[in-house]
Amino acid sequence: MPDFFLGEKLHCGFSVHRHCMKSYFLAARPKTLPAAIVPVWVGCALAYYLEGSWNLTLAVYTLMGAIWIQIATNFFNDAIDSDKGADTEARLGPVRATASGQLSRNTVFGAAVVCLLIAAVFGYLLFAARGWPILAIGIPSLYLCYGYTGGPVPLAYRGLGELFVILFFGVVAVTGTVFVQIGSWPPEAFIMGISIGCLSAILISINNLRDLDEDRGNHKNTLAVKWGRERALNLLILMEVPPYAVLVHIFGWQLNLLVFLPALLLGIFLVRKVIQTPPGTVYNKFLALSALQLILYAAAIHLMVVL
Repeated sequence: MPDFFLGEKLHCGFSVHRHCMKSYFLAARPKTLPAAIVPVWVGCALAYYLEGSWNLTLAVYTLMGAIWIQIATNFFNDAIDSDKGADTEARLGPVRATASGQLSRNTVFGAAVVCLLIAAVFGYLLFAARGWPILAIGIPSLYLCYGYTGGPVPLAYRGLGELFVILFFGVVAVTGTVFVQIGSWPPEAFIMGISIGCLSAILISINNLRDLDEDRGNHKNTLAVKWGRERALNLLILMEVPPYAVLVHIFGWQLNLLVFLPALLLGIFLVRKVIQTPPGTVYNKFLALSALQLILYAAAIHLMVVL
């Protein structure tokens, strides 16, 4: 067992082992997992729509890789933001495990490395099935788990968070999943990847709008900090458009807009509430609603394919 886990176990003691597990659970941020699950879900559904079949084993490998990459990203984010003083007592979002002292920085960082190794195992299985394109996708993805908040150019501190999510949790994740399933790169996968990426990036935008004042004080230059609230809100509105604008191109005459109505209405409601509400803890509920919108959209895609 690695030293960082042994150290944490000795520090906590057996009687508070459950508390330590809750702290790891907190740092893993399970509420963010829809951003990892939905692109794989939609990619598999799209592959079935295009080819009439899908591979369950490869889908599981892809899903496990995506989930462990997401958790690793969250662990790195928890530890690095604490190092940089970005998570303070004034934070409006959920308590962070490292900044609150529940877990040490080295423990959380070590857990992130372990998660990356697990993701790499599933990546190897995909590489064995599909060859070098998996390396072209996987290596940058593994690095950017750390590079999102760490390294010489931390994306989250350069106002590149939304772009990163659109590209890697949208375009790369969806097109990569479709490639794993059918061995090709159809344009529909790229278009759907942008849509899923935009819906996922809405979570980042709401998070950054909530933390605008804190991030400005800590020199975390998110787009909300660089652009100001009004322009950041315009971006939020803009990102709601592509997911619904591309549906006709994907499904053509088979499109049933009623299937997408729950996600669309929730998105409209969400944007209105964010515009009308000043930053506060209520934004945590808005984040939950944005994750629900992502799930409803994926469910609608799935239903369209079934129909």
